[in-house]
Amino acid sequence: MQRPGKGKTPRRPLPKKATNTDKDPVGVYCRIRPLGAEDEECCIEVISSSTIQLHAPDGLKANRNGEYKETQYSFKKVFGINTTQMELFEDVAKPLVEDLIHCKNGLLFTYGVTGSGKTFTMTGSPGEGGLLPRSLDMLFNSIGPFQAKRFVFKPDDKNGLEIQSQVDALLERQKRDSQQSVPKTPSARQRADPEFADMISSDQACKCEGVDEDCCYTVFVSYVEIYNNYIYDLLEDAPFDPIRPKWLGGGTPVRTNEFVPPQSKILREDQNHNMYVAGCTEVEVKSTEEAFEVFWKGQKKRRIANTELNRESSRSHSVFTVKLAQAPLDADGDHILQDKNQVNVSQLCLVDLAGSERTSRTRAEGNRLREAGNINQSLMTLRTCIEVLRENQMCGTNRMVPYRDSKITHLFKNYFDGEGKVRMIVCVNPKADDYEETMLVMRFAEMTQEVEVARPVDRPIYGLAPGRRHRNQAFKEELSRRLEERGGPSNADDPVLLNQLMESLPTLPPCELVDPADDQTLPRLIEVLERRQRIRQMMTQEFTKTANTLRSVLQQFDSQLSAKETFLHDQRSKLGEKDKLIANQRTEIERLEKKSKTLEYKVDILQRTTDMYEQDKRSLRQELETREQRLQRELSERRRMEQRMQGMVTDTKLKWEKECERRVNAKQLEMQNKLWVKDEKLKQLKAIVTESSSGVCPTDRPEKPERPSRERDRNVAQKRSASPSPLPTAPPVRPMHRRSQSAGGEKWVDHKPPSNLDLDTVMQPIIPNAIKVSTPNEKALSKCHKYVLRHQELASDGEIETKLIKGNVFKTRGGGQAVQFTDIETLKQQCPTASGRKRRSGSAEGPVHIEDVENRAPVASTSSSYQKRRKP
Repeated sequence: MQRPGKGKTPRRPLPKKATNTDKDPVGVYCRIRPLGAEDEECCIEVISSSTIQLHAPDGLKANRNGEYKETQYSFKKVFGINTTQMELFEDVAKPLVEDLIHCKNGLLFTYGVTGSGKTFTMTGSPGEGGLLPRSLDMLFNSIGPFQAKRFVFKPDDKNGLEIQSQVDALLERQKRDSQQSVPKTPSARQRADPEFADMISSDQACKCEGVDEDCCYTVFVSYVEIYNNYIYDLLEDAPFDPIRPKWLGGGTPVRTNEFVPPQSKILREDQNHNMYVAGCTEVEVKSTEEAFEVFWKGQKKRRIANTELNRESSRSHSVFTVKLAQAPLDADGDHILQDKNQVNVSQLCLVDLAGSERTSRTRAEGNRLREAGNINQSLMTLRTCIEVLRENQMCGTNRMVPYRDSKITHLFKNYFDGEGKVRMIVCVNPKADDYEETMLVMRFAEMTQEVEVARPVDRPIYGLAPGRRHRNQAFKEELSRRLEERGGPSNADDPVLLNQLMESLPTLPPCELVDPADDQTLPRLIEVLERRQRIRQMMTQEFTKTANTLRSVLQQFDSQLSAKETFLHDQRSKLGEKDKLIANQRTEIERLEKKSKTLEYKVDILQRTTDMYEQDKRSLRQELETREQRLQRELSERRRMEQRMQGMVTDTKLKWEKECERRVNAKQLEMQNKLWVKDEKLKQLKAIVTESSSGVCPTDRPEKPERPSRERDRNVAQKRSASPSPLPTAPPVRPMHRRSQSAGGEKWVDHKPPSNLDLDTVMQPIIPNAIKVSTPNEKALSKCHKYVLRHQELASDGEIETKLIKGNVFKTRGGGQAVQFTDIETLKQQCPTASGRKRRSGSAEGPVHIEDVENRAPVASTSSSYQKRRKP
């Protein structure tokens, strides 16, 4: 059988919320705690009841604009160091409790740096109760006589309440009483903690006026904390089951002596789009003492730790929610109206935010560091939400507010969307060390005051006659008084008193009939019954007369009430006209205020833009000065380089001039020697020719004549050049020198990389007594005193140029080896027949044709296969 497809359940239409254009700004108050020591430096001064002045401490460094300026911040009210807890409650929390009783929601939270007194402001101490205990005390003082019996209201686990009948509530109470009869641990029924005893004195108790007496009230409280962006229920009882072990996430059982951590809760949205903590424990309380006990039970589970700035620093955000349920009585004023739609639920959230802190001051590590990071992140999300709300309201934008980025903002999303009043108390520590953090808190508070929240709409009034409880109670009291006057019971509803009423009637005689002819028992019985009937008729007549009297009184009251209602209707019409006039004036005022705020916002933007431009101007000017200084340095460096290069050019020019002069003189000497040899040969030839022609024997040649003509030329040459004269029959001798230092007796490390090429030339660098390696290592270096590296590169003319990079090997202090480079020898291969090779100075004159080649004087060559160049 095929199962029919399940259709999509249509979403229930949401109840239309009454539109209200009236908005109120977030009420921000400032409270200043006393200094820890009298000689401690203070950075806050109270100017008036709504203004404080913040000035920089003496030890703070000046910023880029000069000294720190004194700034003033305004609040709705400023509470100084002498403010009592009662005065703070009267101005801040009391209006929220009154709104709670009149079916309006409220949110009150404390904000500030760690150690600024937030927990003391919210909780208090013995003899100085904070806002939370005083709010509970005022609530129960106001609704105490009108509270419903326990378990009449029951949570439905969907952020709503249901109404049970009197019978179901009685069964619930009997079940609870039977469970309490079971013996429990001593801590289950202990009395209130002494720290919370006598928090509020009797003379400071307050009460709300104007409580609707025709309703029944019930109070539910819940207490959660937001720790590391997770929500934990502080009132949850997780008893350990010894039979069924608990399991960790990795599949291992938890030992019986280990602590089982609580499970985190999630946020959900009810059918009215209100956020709530799913599965949170809601405890029904009937007195201030009972509420204190529940609060202290959760307070002991809250996470606190010791830091450098606070001995008991809150490591989580705590949220204590007071939920008030009220339902009207029926037309008789005796029982609660059994209609869930007529139940009104309002709640007041009292939030103690964890303080923002800098880890550089608290020196947090490990878990403390992670907690501080999550606290600062959630507070930053709160600031971001406030900034976006302010921008949307003042500039008309429609940016999405990032409520979901943090649990604390997601939970209170409805309050900022117009579900109740929002109040914030900024707690400040005036000591100089907290100056920078306090300045950030003040800026956030000033921005929060510009956010407007829609004013909550009044709940509709039920269509039942007012005064039902009072009339029912008056009727019962009158009935009891009449019965007391007649000697009857004072309360006809009590079964015991009804029995006493029956016993006050004439007693019945014995009704046993022994004889059928008995004529005394029946007449006596008839007489007693007739007397009882007469008394009953009299009582009935009296009751009827009393009922008629009460009816007439009620009719008279109704006529008076109708007349008063007519009068009230006339007054309401006049009041409506006045309200219209006030509304028009208020609209005009709001328009002007919005215009003023818009202009102020534009002025603020222009001021910020001007500051940005000034900052850019200063930065650009500073950058320009830096670049000018750099340019001056570069110019001076360039001048020094030019002077250095000019000196080098001059030295090189002088050097080459001397070298050219030396070469010219050597060439002249060489040519003179050649000419002298030729002249001598010619003279010998001439002498031979002359002797042969004159018949002289060649063996009888005369001695060799002297060369006086050549002596003069030799002296001139010696004057021109200081270089020694070469021998006439031999080439000029060059001084012998060692080609490479590697020919000594030291031991070398010959480092030849595998990438080098063999040139296959005659002259190769030969290093005897060397260790050849392709990669240098410490073992080879430790055995040698010298080091040479063969490096090859391509020269500009396309030939391969080999460089021998030489150095000394020495030991270091750490036991290793180091090389200090001292010389570079360059070997370059050249082709003697290459077209690009320079000609010798004598080649320009053309070849010299000498007939007698054998007698030609040899000339030393000035070129070699390798050129050597030493570098320092």
